[in-house]
Amino acid sequence: MITYLTELDTKGYIDEPIDPTLDLVEEINKLKKEKNAVLLAHYYQEPEIQDIADYIGDSLGLSQQAAKTQADVIVFAGVHFMAETAKILSPQKKVLLPDLKAGCSLSDSCPPHLFAKFKEQYPDHIAITYVNCTAELKALSDIVCTSSNAVQIVDSLPPDQKIIFGPDKNLGDYVRRKTGRDLVLWNGACMVHELFSQERIQHLRRQFPHAKFIAHPECEKELLDAADYIGSTSGLLKYTQESDSDTFIVATESGIIHQMEKASPGKTFIPAPPNNACACNDCPYMKLNTLEKVYNCMKFDLPEVDLPAGIIARAKRPIERMLEISERLGL
Repeated sequence: MITYLTELDTKGYIDEPIDPTLDLVEEINKLKKEKNAVLLAHYYQEPEIQDIADYIGDSLGLSQQAAKTQADVIVFAGVHFMAETAKILSPQKKVLLPDLKAGCSLSDSCPPHLFAKFKEQYPDHIAITYVNCTAELKALSDIVCTSSNAVQIVDSLPPDQKIIFGPDKNLGDYVRRKTGRDLVLWNGACMVHELFSQERIQHLRRQFPHAKFIAHPECEKELLDAADYIGSTSGLLKYTQESDSDTFIVATESGIIHQMEKASPGKTFIPAPPNNACACNDCPYMKLNTLEKVYNCMKFDLPEVDLPAGIIARAKRPIERMLEISERLGL
C-alpha cells in the first residue's frame, strides 16, 4: 500500500506501477470520459502528450479554454504556475498536475515576499507581471500580461504612469524598447531562453542562409536584435504557417517544433542550439511530465493543485484587468 501524500512530498508524483501491456493512450482517453476531465498540454510538452490533449497552446489560453468547458477536472500537462492559473480561473474545478516538481526557473526567480519589498521602494508605480509567475505574485500585481500582449498593455496606460515590470527582465527590456517607457525591471529570467548560443546560431545561419531566425521575447537582447521575427509561442507558430519561407531556426523551447511540423509538413524547423553540447534547448521542468504520470495522475486524482480563496480572489483581479484592456484594444 502506497501512502500517496508521503510519496508526493518526496517524488512529486504518483509512482504506482503500471501494467506494461496497457495502452496508455486508450486508458487516458477512458479516464477523461469517466471523470469528465479535460487534458491540457502546453506547446513545450513531449509530442506524445500533445497528441492526446484536448487542447494545446500557451498557458493562459489553455486555462481560459478549460474554464469554458463543462469539465469537472482539469489535468494540466505543463508546469506549476500554469496549473495555478487554471485554478484561479476555474476555482470550482479540480486541477491536477502530473508532477508537482514541474516548476519554472522564471517563476522561481521572483519570490513573492522579495517582490513585495521591491514594490515598497516604488510606491507611485503599478506592478505589471508576466503570466509566467506564481499565484502569490499575481496577487501582488495590478495587471498581468502575456508575451503576446505585454507591449500593447503597457502602451495602453497613461504616459505618466510609472511601471514595475516583472519577473522577466528580457521580456521587460523588449517591452521597454518597443514602447519607449522607462520601466523598472525585476531581475528574473527563464533559463531556457538565456542558454541559447549566439555563436552556434550564427553558424546555423551561415549554413542555412535563407532560413528565417525567429525568437521568443524572453531571449536576451543580442538574440532578439538578430531575429527576423519576435513573438510569443503562438505567434511563432502562426508566423511559420503564414511565412513564404520554408526553413526556420527557432529560438524557444523545442517542444513547439512538433506543432510547427504538423501545421507545415513541407517546411524545415531547426531548433536553435543552447550553450552546451545539446542540439536543442529543452525545459527540464516541462519534460518531467510523461504519459505514465498523466495516467496515474488521472487514475488517482493526484497531485492536486489548490489555492487559498484569498489568493484566488486577489490573483484573478489583475488577470481580469488584462482581459478588459485586451478586449478594449481588440487583441
